[in-house]
Amino acid sequence: MGENHFAPAPMAVYGFVLLMNGIAYAILTSILIKHHGDESILSKAVGSGIKGKISCVCYAIAIPCAFVHVWISGALYILVALIWLVPDKRIENVLHEEG
Repeated sequence: MGENHFAPAPMAVYGFVLLMNGIAYAILTSILIKHHGDESILSKAVGSGIKGKISCVCYAIAIPCAFVHVWISGALYILVALIWLVPDKRIENVLHEEG
């Protein structure tokens, strides 16, 4: 993106790559939860996966926005990064309860 001075196409492609990563993460967590069961520690720790869902929605919105205004896409990418920067204590809390 930087080499192309934040041109719309590279911004959209970057969003597509991020969206595919988000979808892969969602598939992975759903398969692991199905394998371990709905009452497993993993299922309790992951919960509804709201951060992942919000991320995928933001990426899906950012892709077409790259062709409207690239800074909207950039802001959405930064928003998702900030969402994941905030530590998620669910796993620690579930492990502490089980232990």
